[in-house]
Amino acid sequence: MSHAIRFQAQVELADKVKADVQKVRHPHYGRYLEEFVPGQVFVHPRGFTFFRAQMEAFARTYLQCNPLYINDQYARASGFAGLLASPQMVFNVVLSLGVQNDSEKAMANLGYYDAQYLRPVHELDTIRSLTRVMDRKERGAGKPGIVTIRTLGVNQNDEVVLQYQRKIMVAGQGDRPPTTPLPVSANGVMPGFPWVDDAAVWLPEFPAQLPSGLTGPGSYFEDFSLGEVIVHANGRTITDEHLPLTYAVGNTHPLHFDRVFSSGLSGKMSGDPIVYGGLVFAWLEGLASRDVSENSVWELGFTEGYHTQPAIAGDTVAALSRVLAAEDAPGELGARFGVVSFQLIGVKNISASNALANYGEDLFIKENDKKEMGKEKIEQKIFEIERRLLIRKRG
Repeated sequence: MSHAIRFQAQVELADKVKADVQKVRHPHYGRYLEEFVPGQVFVHPRGFTFFRAQMEAFARTYLQCNPLYINDQYARASGFAGLLASPQMVFNVVLSLGVQNDSEKAMANLGYYDAQYLRPVHELDTIRSLTRVMDRKERGAGKPGIVTIRTLGVNQNDEVVLQYQRKIMVAGQGDRPPTTPLPVSANGVMPGFPWVDDAAVWLPEFPAQLPSGLTGPGSYFEDFSLGEVIVHANGRTITDEHLPLTYAVGNTHPLHFDRVFSSGLSGKMSGDPIVYGGLVFAWLEGLASRDVSENSVWELGFTEGYHTQPAIAGDTVAALSRVLAAEDAPGELGARFGVVSFQLIGVKNISASNALANYGEDLFIKENDKKEMGKEKIEQKIFEIERRLLIRKRG
């Protein structure tokens, strides 16, 4: 119950209070290499309530074609409780919530591993994020190290909706002041971290007759054959829109929206703000969606994902997919659904078809493996990842 509280009238005070420049604080966030200790658990601030308008806007902004994310009636007819938040939105929000603790001082995001979507996220679900430090590798004095972390997205019912691992490159503290210390719990015990080993996916009972007529004809399970390459037709030019879109998912790393910060860096990251990689991933996935995921009922997850080159405003991104595996879904689901694994490749400032013509099979070799193979890295290649989808069979 609310009650009235009267405060004194506000008066101007600035000319009456002397600024004490000897008493200055400089709050800063993220952590230096030495401040990551294996076993630490960060409970990230804020959380994020998924509102319908944001869910629809995300799906449309990133060109996602699966009607589960844009058509409430279709989602309900498919057995879900209503419109689904797209997996890309869930991933971007969960990662972004953790940036303040995990990677606001990171020099690079080195990879995504073992991402698993375990439950749907619907309108008004509220997701919070937690991270556990798994490993810290130091590479010698003055060199940045590599930190391995696991991150969870947990809903208002304390159920894990997404879990994944990633590696980040982080500089040492040197002579710089420490960052915000890890809060100490009342009993001195680290918060719980409910990572799910051998995880099951919680999906609805799919109705006997799934909706038809609202998806394209070429993205059913039977349409995919092992090894085939799918060249997605359209590209997408990124503008300065990426700045507010970074705010929209809550990412706080200044590299993505602070030109003073980004231009003060050295090397290839110096200059205009770098497009947050999660947004690049989302655009590439959306460019591929009408060809590979329009008839999927669930994104199982992704692994071995790398941003191999940065993108900035003005770059045009394009995508290709390669079929890595196709098999029946487990148990009774296998009569109606199959599981297809894809390698998703992103390129910039070249069409997907020209990239394939120019580079051929080399496009699908991991960039980090090319040195040992005596091959040159592809400057126009910006992303590579493997993903798995649960896809409807015809009929």
